[in-house]
Parts: sequence; C-alpha cells; structure tokens
Amino acid sequence: MLRRIVCISVLVGLTSFVSLAAVAQEVVHALAGTVSSIDAAAKTITVKTDDGSEILFNDLIDSKTPIEFDPNIRRDATAASEFKSSGVRVIVYYFGYGSIRTAVALRSLGTGPFTLASGTVVNFSNWGRTLSIKDNSGVIKTFNISSDLVVETTTGAGVKTKFQPATGDPVRVTATMVNGSATALFINTLVAN
Repeated sequence: MLRRIVCISVLVGLTSFVSLAAVAQEVVHALAGTVSSIDAAAKTITVKTDDGSEILFNDLIDSKTPIEFDPNIRRDATAASEFKSSGVRVIVYYFGYGSIRTAVALRSLGTGPFTLASGTVVNFSNWGRTLSIKDNSGVIKTFNISSDLVVETTTGAGVKTKFQPATGDPVRVTATMVNGSATALFINTLVAN
C-alpha cells in the first residue's frame, strides 16, 4: 500500500513538473547595435553589435510564443516584422542564445551621434540620475540617466528601475548628447571587462 502511494505521488509530481515546463515563457533580452540588413523574404535582421560582432536574428513569426517582455519598454518599440530601417542605431529585443536568436521588437535610438563606453561603476546616484564609470585607461565618464533608459540584466531587458549597480560592476553604456550632457540610453550589465 505504501509503495503504491509513493508511486502515485511521484507520478503526480512529474506530471506537475511537465505542466510547468510547458507554460514557461521566453525571457526577452536586449542589445544595442546598428541594423546592417533586413531580409524580408527570409524574415531575418542582421545587427552589428557594440562589441563589433554581427548577429543574425530571425523575425518572430509565431506570435503565440509566450514571452516575458516588460510592457514599459515594449510600447516604445516596433515589432520586428514591421521594422524596415536599415543603417539605424537600435536596441534589439530578442530571445534565444548563440546563433538561434529571435527578434521580438526593435527601438530606434535616433540620429545620434552616439557614445559607447565600457568600464566599471564608480558612482551611481538614483536620486541624481547619474552614472559614473571608469574605463580601462582610468578615465572617469559620467552619464545622465534618460527617462526611457533600457537595461540588460541577468533577468532580461527592463526599465531603469532594474538598474541597481554596485561599485565595481562592469557595464557598457550607449549614450547620446541631450541638452549638452552625455545621456545613457542603454546599459548592458552583462559585460566583462
């Protein structure tokens, strides 16, 4: 009798685990780069990233794929299937890894000019909305935080409230000049110095 109860309990546990796995959502991540090409026939977008590599993204065809995509950044983006501008600086929202990545949406960052900076956090003021980093040559650069800042973290793409760095954390900043001040538009917290 006890053996039968154990077997039934194990079966119920396995069934529950399979059910949870079946409803898992894809986490949407972000990266910044320049759109190199768009192939409408193949439904792909190629982006040259900040680190100099080129990544081929498949266009999200199956809109039934469950995704975890922050609604605050989703509303400022264009669906990948509707994005038609090559040669522009963007934030790409995607899921997947390696050579199999699917673009969900893209956000144009405007005309620039853009500043790219990598380094470690020296100071972060959430109240003052500024970030200071020290690059590899020891130069400290300070950026204002834009109201629509997008951050890439271990838990995916999110708004500025997800950005809570500690001193010494490595980051890569994509910024532009706004009212005479360097202003961060995108921060990747997953970089290694």
